[in-house]
Amino acid sequence: MNELKFETSPYLLQHANNPVHWKAWNSITLANAKENQKLILISIGYSACHWCHVMEHESFENEEVAKTMNKHFVNIKVDREERPDVDAIYMKAFQLMTGRGGWPLNVVCLPDGKPVWGGTYFRKNDWINTLEQLQELYQSNPEKMIEYAEKLHEGIESLGLIDGKSTDFDIAILKSFLEKWQKNFDWEFGGYSRAPKFMMPTNYQFLLQYGHLTKNEKLLEYVDLTLTKMAYGGIFDTVDGGFSRYSVDVKWHVPHFEKMAYDNGQLVSLYANAYKLTKNELYKEIIEKTTSFIEKEWSTTEGAFFQLWMPIV
Repeated sequence: MNELKFETSPYLLQHANNPVHWKAWNSITLANAKENQKLILISIGYSACHWCHVMEHESFENEEVAKTMNKHFVNIKVDREERPDVDAIYMKAFQLMTGRGGWPLNVVCLPDGKPVWGGTYFRKNDWINTLEQLQELYQSNPEKMIEYAEKLHEGIESLGLIDGKSTDFDIAILKSFLEKWQKNFDWEFGGYSRAPKFMMPTNYQFLLQYGHLTKNEKLLEYVDLTLTKMAYGGIFDTVDGGFSRYSVDVKWHVPHFEKMAYDNGQLVSLYANAYKLTKNELYKEIIEKTTSFIEKEWSTTEGAFFQLWMPIV
């Protein structure tokens, strides 16, 4: 049965009537998968994710898809805003596997929860074919999947997202990490050298602080370039204020038209810290327009904030 009707998350409740036998993320579900030696399919999303809703409508509401999923997998739905810890582990696994990320995040795991495959949005027939191929591989060559899962598990463990061997902190670790990280910097338009482009404000918050503390002018120049290009790009709403979720192109020109409260909250902090350091009037303007949008669209008379998800037409 679909057990999401017993949950409290609005996102999970949206899937409570799917023909897929969804389970919640908990110890009982994980123990049952291990006991029955069935592959686990973990699907992670959130209420404001456009493609999460598209995939639900095309696949998770479809009886043919549900038949395949229910037959071969223990299906777990996760709200990334309710369980960011679970999302962080499987997103990092997906990034290690493919070099990219995104939602809906669909990960197939061994019965013990170790990931072996990951993907994002799939059309109905592609989704069915992919799941059937994974099940066939699990039946015909489980050793291959187990070996891959173990190597991937070691990679996740080394990043400190799950319990593993602890190491003493050394500033050299950051220097080595930054050397590799800078290879992905886009020195023409800011951000990373790929599309779509997510803003990831916490990353630039770190680079801003690290660059200031170590007097690394090159890093500060890169952060300034990124913040300036985002401010002048289509990803920022110059009329009403606030940033869209991400840009579908490398120039920040074409936005994905949804504004997230946590994105804009973090971006206000980022631009505020950058303004304190540079006194750049552009940053001040971005802060004022963004806070004005938040107060106008997302604030209540009691002083709280809320956000409604609206589908893109």
